[in-house]
Amino acid sequence: MRIAAILEYDGSNFSGWQRQDRARSVQASVEEALSKVANEPIAVTVAGRTDAGVHALAQVIHFDTTAARNGHSWVRGAISNLPDDVALLWAGEVDADFHARFSATGRHYHYVILNRPIRPTYLRGRVSWEYRPLDAVAMQQGARHLIGTHDFSSFRAAECQAKSPVRELRGLEVERHGEFVRIRVYANAFLQHMVRNIAGVLMDIGAGERKPGWAKDVLEARDRTRGGVTAPPDGLYLTDIEYPEQFKIPRFSRDIGLW
Repeated sequence: MRIAAILEYDGSNFSGWQRQDRARSVQASVEEALSKVANEPIAVTVAGRTDAGVHALAQVIHFDTTAARNGHSWVRGAISNLPDDVALLWAGEVDADFHARFSATGRHYHYVILNRPIRPTYLRGRVSWEYRPLDAVAMQQGARHLIGTHDFSSFRAAECQAKSPVRELRGLEVERHGEFVRIRVYANAFLQHMVRNIAGVLMDIGAGERKPGWAKDVLEARDRTRGGVTAPPDGLYLTDIEYPEQFKIPRFSRDIGLW
């Protein structure tokens, strides 16, 4: 049978999602835990691979197994075998044609910035830090130039392996909550480092180093070298993944809870 599951994890101490020979990965932790529950080797497919230091509130995976377990057993068994920085929130049987990555129709990320002169302490690794005062209104003005279906070559990592740089950016909102600035990004799919590169451009605009129209110039250049600095991974959270209703994947109303 095919099982889908939803994960939450703190990416601070992981080398990223993907299994690596000599580094700690979320994938290895999850597969080892599920293999113990199933009493057989389990290989999982993920909706979207996250980079080192990136967090997830609702990452989706699927795996095939001959083990007969109900959803509660998968969740409780996995939690008993997972490290403290990973949790399985939900699991359930799905149709054989469900695919965690290819069945997804939309993805949501939040990028959280602590905007003050002093670096973070207890939030270290959970927020990005920017000492320059940021104008969230100017950032939102720049963000408007990026919404829509575009070639996002200027916002993809040099090593990105996606076949096409075209993505549909459905929503991009910037809002301030006291010392925090949050960038909310919604698209059909993302390129490698796309959110962090968008954040880097918007932060330069917010700091007054560039005008809001610069975001449009960067987009139209289709050249990564025109896009400025890639923002750190610390403040990036995968918050939600959308699927067609037929698959009955639950959606959690999640927030980062920093304000």
